Amino acid sequence: MGNTTFSGAVRSQNNFQVVSKNTTSGLISDRTKAGGLRDTRRYYLEEYFYQLPKLNSYLTASETKDFGSIADGNEEAEEVTVTGAALGDFAVASIGVDATDLVVTAEVTAANTVTVVVLNNTGGAIDLASATLTVRVQKAGTVGFDGNRNFEVLGTNMTSALATRNSDRAGIILTTAGADEDQAILAPHLDSGLTAWTGTLWGTENQVSWECSLNTNAIDNQKLWAGLKLTNDQLVATDANQAYFKFQTDATNSEAFTDFTLLHFVHSIGGTDFISALPITVAANTNYHLKIEFDSERKMSIFVNGVQYNITSTSGSTGGTAVTTGTTKSGAMTDDIDLIPYIGIEAGAAAAEAVDVHYQCISRLIFE
Repeated sequence: MGNTTFSGAVRSQNNFQVVSKNTTSGLISDRTKAGGLRDTRRYYLEEYFYQLPKLNSYLTASETKDFGSIADGNEEAEEVTVTGAALGDFAVASIGVDATDLVVTAEVTAANTVTVVVLNNTGGAIDLASATLTVRVQKAGTVGFDGNRNFEVLGTNMTSALATRNSDRAGIILTTAGADEDQAILAPHLDSGLTAWTGTLWGTENQVSWECSLNTNAIDNQKLWAGLKLTNDQLVATDANQAYFKFQTDATNSEAFTDFTLLHFVHSIGGTDFISALPITVAANTNYHLKIEFDSERKMSIFVNGVQYNITSTSGSTGGTAVTTGTTKSGAMTDDIDLIPYIGIEAGAAAAEAVDVHYQCISRLIFE
């Protein structure tokens, strides 16, 4: 079709789509991102990784503490367990009552341990009431405002330095550290109030639409997953409610799929698992656009590179049921389950594995 000029408004009840057509097979693929023209009834977020994601800068822990009466010139110390703290990290502490001119300091003194010291130089004894003692640790190497405000990286032996730019492709590349079972996981910041990606609830009842574009690197020994889950774990059995794409080259430390060359779609409804084996052989150095859409009945549709695929209704936690292209949706997901977008890769041997992530988009009804 050539250029067309309209003299009036162009209207479509079901939005507009950008499509491509395979000149050999005639297959039409939807190339629309984020559902076409923006709907005023929906709320949209997009992430293009203008800043690289890093390890979460902050670790926090608290306990109830009564320091008792501290004489003038004396000090009291308390060790607080802060999982993930390491020597060289920065630490601060606060007490949930007026410190009445006492000097409160904090320092990481051992792995996972912060020592809080309360010093009295006021000229008289001070007895603070029992209160909440809170410690915050800021990881060395993650300080500053150059890290991504919406997303962080995590996983076994993951570091900030392993999230990099790729000179050949847009977006970011996530690389595992190099040991067996090392992980590189991309997650929205889970800290309260830090980003709309988790401050907004992506509930099964909210007609959520999620999509991402990623690129495989070498296909050798790995687990790769992307989608909406309750936790960042790649295992099917971990989350009772979930909807995510998964590819793995073997069953080591994972499930026994029937065909380890195919892309799978996993969804779980109230603890019952369903695995759809898509007719897509995952290839090295290939772009994959993945999309999950919930409708008003909490039923899902899935798309890969603009093509819709059926979703199996046959339950099972291993193997998978072969599906074809089509419009069969999932059964209704459990109501009012708030899911979190995760993308991850795990090494299946002592070698680094990598995946490129170009962008993520998510949207929902403003009010269901």
